[in-house]
Amino acid sequence: MGIELQLKELEKRRKRGMRLLAEGLWPAEVARRVGVTRQSVLRWTKLTERGGMEALKRPERFGRPPKLDEAQRAELIKTLKGCALAAGFASELWTLPRIASMIKERFGVELSQPSVWRMLQQLGWSVQRPAGRARERDEAAIRAWKEKRWPAIKKSLRGKAE
Repeated sequence: MGIELQLKELEKRRKRGMRLLAEGLWPAEVARRVGVTRQSVLRWTKLTERGGMEALKRPERFGRPPKLDEAQRAELIKTLKGCALAAGFASELWTLPRIASMIKERFGVELSQPSVWRMLQQLGWSVQRPAGRARERDEAAIRAWKEKRWPAIKKSLRGKAE
């Protein structure tokens, strides 16, 4: 079950509990019927006294608010899609320390490397490693070496091992 579905189910349970309470059931009986503690029912009662049934809705988000707003995240993505050289780094490779220092320089927000990694994952980014092949790579020369030179080396090594 996804988190969204779980949150909706919890909201339904709170609202059902408050309807049962409005019907005149005791908090302990409401708690038993909806499968929570009596303290939860009492907490829901206080919430509805302050904010009505709207107070029982699930929160829009949990936890600490993000350190970068949507506009800053969009700018970050644009920068990462661009060239690391253009951002002032010595090579084309984006690393977590480089991204963290760029965020600190551009947005004035200091993030740890794990925080940068989590944010990149939330933005849909993943680890990308360079292919590691030289642009000057000569496939024909490699194929010829494998077909002619390597078998000769392999045979001579086999004889010396014995």
